[in-house]
Amino acid sequence: MRHKHSDYMHWSKMQSRARFNLATSGVAAFPLSELLADFEKLEINGENSYGYEALQSAIARHHGVDPECVVEAAGTSMANHLAMAAIIEPSDEVLIEHPAYGPILDVARYLDAKVKRFSRREENGWAVEMDEIRRAITSKTRLIVITNLHNPTSVLTPDPVLRELGNIARSIGALVLVDEVYLDAVYKDTPRTSFHLGREFVVTSSLTKVYGVSGLRCGWILARPDLAWKMRRLNDLYAATAVYPGELLSVVAFEHLKLLRERRRLVEADRKLLRDLLTRQRALSAVQTDWGTTSFVRLSRSRGSKPDSFLERLRLEFDTSAVPGRFFEMPDHFRIGMGVNTEMFAEGLNRIDRALANVTTGKP
Repeated sequence: MRHKHSDYMHWSKMQSRARFNLATSGVAAFPLSELLADFEKLEINGENSYGYEALQSAIARHHGVDPECVVEAAGTSMANHLAMAAIIEPSDEVLIEHPAYGPILDVARYLDAKVKRFSRREENGWAVEMDEIRRAITSKTRLIVITNLHNPTSVLTPDPVLRELGNIARSIGALVLVDEVYLDAVYKDTPRTSFHLGREFVVTSSLTKVYGVSGLRCGWILARPDLAWKMRRLNDLYAATAVYPGELLSVVAFEHLKLLRERRRLVEADRKLLRDLLTRQRALSAVQTDWGTTSFVRLSRSRGSKPDSFLERLRLEFDTSAVPGRFFEMPDHFRIGMGVNTEMFAEGLNRIDRALANVTTGKP
């Protein structure tokens, strides 16, 4: 039976909010008043056939690709849906990382794919291991799917590993889909898109996580031209045309990405606070990275509280939220988001610390 909904997105919309919200996945919203846009040129309607040319060009320049390889999409989730729907047919075999971002799995299952998994293990730093890929892949595998940076852990998969992954895919006629929505959160020596590594690679991304303009829904796919055209035609069934004011403002955003990227100061301040907590709080552990806006934290079961119960109590009694690990198929973990408000983040971590102390002492 097809999965026709996303449990994670439902939880995110209905149950994630708290005064101290650590359940975020992107940086703080960038104010419209600071975007440096000429609002007199903003229009409601405009020409749009298969992509707004100025936006197509902006995305292409950002990645150093031909505009014919760019497909506009409403955020990364729609980009992932379009990409997978254009590549696979019902019952095709799709190999997806574990742990994985829930909505990616939901899309594959909705498309009636035969989903297989390969493990990214915590004891190995959540890295993509080629032996795991080789054990799971078959001659029937049509698509391999990963996130880079990995969602939820923020672990980076370097180019040599991606190249090897591409070689494996090529050997069986498969493609590699890389969701790179968090890649620009590697603020220093940012890797270029894996799309340049070979024709096997299809890439999805957006401005929604790292740049604080999620409301523009500016997402895209990078694919070879023939496949990109197939995705554009498929999108006729979903969106027909994009929201023109959003396209205009997205072009402005691309003109000022350096300004939008200044949210890195918040991310870096929050990361230091989280590292301090992980150092002193023995009930918590995580594979730590120097990049990304999320961290995947393990809660020790020795504290006598199941993680879901702890997180529910944290939300109800301490007005603090984090994303339960069950949405990434790892119930002993939870995901924390950084880069929104450092004062809020610090108090949220303090409340996690207090909640854990109460579990230990048995105090209410």
